[in-house]
Amino acid sequence: MASFSYIIKGGVIIDGSGFPMAKGDLGISGDTIKAVGDIGRGSATRVVDATGKYVMPGMIDIANHSDTHWTLFNYPSQENLLMQGITTIIGGVCGASLAPIADTRAIRVIEKWADASNVNINWRSFEEYARELEHHEVGVNVGSFIGYTTLRQNIAGEESRDLTNTELESMKLMLARSLDEGALGLSINLAGLTKQEEIITLAKTVAGTSKPVVIHLRNEGRKLLQSVVEAISIARVSGAAIHISHFKGIGRKAWHDVSKILSIIRKVQKDENISITVDFFPYLCTGSLLSSFLPEWILEGGPTDTSAILADATKREHVLETLRDLTLHYDKIVIAEAKKDKQSIGKTLLQIAQSTGLSPEEAMVNMLVVNNLGVTIFSKTLRSRDIVAIAREPYSMLGSDGVGEDRGRKDLTHPRSYGAAPRFIVRLVKRGKIFGWEDAVKKMTSVPAERLGIDAERGLLKRGHFADIVIVDPATIRDKATYKEPYQYPDGIEYVFVNGRLAVEKGHFTGTLAGKILRRT
Repeated sequence: MASFSYIIKGGVIIDGSGFPMAKGDLGISGDTIKAVGDIGRGSATRVVDATGKYVMPGMIDIANHSDTHWTLFNYPSQENLLMQGITTIIGGVCGASLAPIADTRAIRVIEKWADASNVNINWRSFEEYARELEHHEVGVNVGSFIGYTTLRQNIAGEESRDLTNTELESMKLMLARSLDEGALGLSINLAGLTKQEEIITLAKTVAGTSKPVVIHLRNEGRKLLQSVVEAISIARVSGAAIHISHFKGIGRKAWHDVSKILSIIRKVQKDENISITVDFFPYLCTGSLLSSFLPEWILEGGPTDTSAILADATKREHVLETLRDLTLHYDKIVIAEAKKDKQSIGKTLLQIAQSTGLSPEEAMVNMLVVNNLGVTIFSKTLRSRDIVAIAREPYSMLGSDGVGEDRGRKDLTHPRSYGAAPRFIVRLVKRGKIFGWEDAVKKMTSVPAERLGIDAERGLLKRGHFADIVIVDPATIRDKATYKEPYQYPDGIEYVFVNGRLAVEKGHFTGTLAGKILRRT
């Protein structure tokens, strides 16, 4: 008679593959799933009654920022992620990663989100970074891409100059070594300082590993189509698999292009055998940096140069003219976080402008200067039908684009950090009837696992896989986090196992930190 640490009994199993759900039991021994289906007379140290509940794999969040916000170290439980059923997070997205750090200039890449003066770095390589994380207990499994911006700042800091052949070769070798040590791929923020020759050289390095190049598009607004074509071109020239982070169309000028872009992606997949996937989040408001509205040329030299330009009267006026041409809806742009000006949090840019007697453009620039560019905003610029269209694509998957964090913060955080997974289920499965449960769970589990190349170990309820498991009450599941009150955990996430250990029990965090560091060699 088989003996287990846990038996999850009487639940409805949604295994993550997309196959129809079926009633059955699940047996866990140590950190591994040992049996799925009919366990017979198996015994266990503990039996969890899942009658009337759905049993599914833990969500794999392919777009997470807990690393560059430094919360992996100062808030290692990542409780708000566990409470929504996320058991694995992937960092190093949007071109910024915490490794390799061969030069102290590279850590400045996190200054947009964290106070670098309080950051202690005692590693250089990706392997050393992974080992350091293993010395700190964390609540979730953690993997990482390698950021292009991080690599470049190791070589040239924030200088916008072209690299020499020797410097480019050093950058390439740092990437290759990191991939050998288990990093999951390369990430590039095309909206920042990027050099085409460098991008192609690094993408070709990744192409030989079967790992993806993860892209933050150059423009998600009126130049969305051109930006996706640019990403496809990188795939064509380099031969690398491409994944687009937080894919969306911002503003009316982008909305009419979304369906066309989805068709283009399907066509190049079929006709050219190019591998392209995307992730998305189920919210209508973006959570982004206020500096993203600035013209591209002002951002090229990094935050220090940008601040200097904004302080120059002549150049500042040119920036203001460019902002006026954008015809932004300042009444819909809400300040969520600000490094120094905490009184502005929760206010719209229009309200700030009216209270100071400035134009909205001047108020925006002043906010950026005072806070050294460290301002995050909510902006309602997305369209629900586009989110549904993106979600329907077989190559799309859910990514929170969120952060594991302390609920005691005084800033406003995006509600996706507290409810992305439940919201996806409620809005597109229970209410919208866009998917059945099986397809929705697949987009949160086995699809990202396959893209990351970790599908032999995670993303499915399968014998031999790690026991990352979530038990959900289908009747009560709902997200509760809002833009005004984001720090609210969802209902209906009853149990969460991470590597066979119980992290959430009856809807409450147990304090167990059972996450592992993921390497793909």
